[in-house]
Amino acid sequence: MKWNTEALDRFLEEKIAERKLPGVAVCIRGPEGVLFSKGYGHRDGAGLLPVDGDTIFGVASMSKSMTALALAILEEEGKLSLEDPVVRYFPTFQVPGNARDEVTLRHLAMHTSGIPPMEPLEWSIAMNTPGRDSKWARTLQASAPNTMSTIQEVIDYIAQGRYPTLGAPGEIMSYSNEGYAILSYVVDQAAGIPLEQFLQERVFRPLGMERSVMDIAGEEAKVLAKGNISALFDLDDEGQLYWDEVWSALPPFRGSACARSTAHDMARYYQCLSNSGVLDGVQCLPAGAVEKLAGPAFPTQEKAFYCLGLNKRLLDGHVYCEHSGGLHGVSSEGGYLQGENYGFAVLCNQGEVDVTDLLWALYNAVTDRPLEADHRWLHPAGGTFSQPELLTGHYVCHEGVPVHWTVSCQDGALSVDQDGTKRRLLWCGGTWFQQLDEEGQVVGRCRFHIRNGQAWGVQVYTRVYQREDYEKETQL
Repeated sequence: MKWNTEALDRFLEEKIAERKLPGVAVCIRGPEGVLFSKGYGHRDGAGLLPVDGDTIFGVASMSKSMTALALAILEEEGKLSLEDPVVRYFPTFQVPGNARDEVTLRHLAMHTSGIPPMEPLEWSIAMNTPGRDSKWARTLQASAPNTMSTIQEVIDYIAQGRYPTLGAPGEIMSYSNEGYAILSYVVDQAAGIPLEQFLQERVFRPLGMERSVMDIAGEEAKVLAKGNISALFDLDDEGQLYWDEVWSALPPFRGSACARSTAHDMARYYQCLSNSGVLDGVQCLPAGAVEKLAGPAFPTQEKAFYCLGLNKRLLDGHVYCEHSGGLHGVSSEGGYLQGENYGFAVLCNQGEVDVTDLLWALYNAVTDRPLEADHRWLHPAGGTFSQPELLTGHYVCHEGVPVHWTVSCQDGALSVDQDGTKRRLLWCGGTWFQQLDEEGQVVGRCRFHIRNGQAWGVQVYTRVYQREDYEKETQL
């Protein structure tokens, strides 16, 4: 394949410099091997050590497809079924409002168990990570009921039902780190060895991912890195960039967010998934297990669909399977072109920054689209939503420090105030909307859920925020 690597390099360099990102590593792999690999910026606080394709970063929620893959391999081997009820592995598990035996491993893996957004992951980080002193950490430490350091504490908290269940299993998708925390321990039981060991033996080693590990607090990654590991950058309470080397410790959430890897290794991983488990001519992963992640059992459509640890979408004849990740000092994106033998990775060492357009540029380089072309799958419908009164109200997300969404309507135009930040809502058909900032730039998407003639919740990206009065009515 011939394409302009210099143009791609310039595009990425300009975008990274424009956002003042400390360090970014990218990689594209295809049938010929590494097609493009580049490190930008630095990996240390002094700005002296460069990033390269072998620099170890956190990958955060990109870990989830690895956990899902472990489950798929175990199902191929007859050691579990994705249709198993969760209570088979954790007898006290319960999603209040649903029958105890209804929720399956598949529901957890697809985020359709009915579990609403809740605090345990962020409580776990705040209570188990030393050296964090911020308004965020202090707020969560003050509200945490315990250290959230065991999976049983997570399961017990879910069972308390402090927030209304979102619906019957399989009805509503809402991203749940708690679900993948539980799945990590299901792998332990079914495999007879810890998830971390299973991934080393069955995924990382066969794929030649020699600089990849799943570990709770990054200590194994530091040893593996031999110095080539990134520091962690973030903004403090005053909006100033700072750095440290304190990886988030979140013990029960191993398979949700605890993998560390490199751009080279993650591109190998995604390329192998793209090619039915074959990498460099070798069948490294069972083809049947790879197919279970995002294969024909799931719809192929323009709107992204969450499969098992991966989003799947269709654009211009290409099927993209991908995931992002974010934690302190981590903003990651990666994916593959299904059936086309291409894998892509973008790893950044600053938390809470959007690097999606960098991944899009990698995709575009391979698929012969303009590098700046976006991949948004939600488009304005024209006109306005005809029943705005169904949507207005106050919505809350309890994942960590609560996020408040107040939707209002003036002269037929809907807008949202998110904790003091105001955005316009642009109708995109059905109950879908784009979020626009003051300059008219798209900064998000959302979809309202209607029951009994009123919106009871709004899905903001992948989390469902529930209407406040709906919560009160449900708790009566």
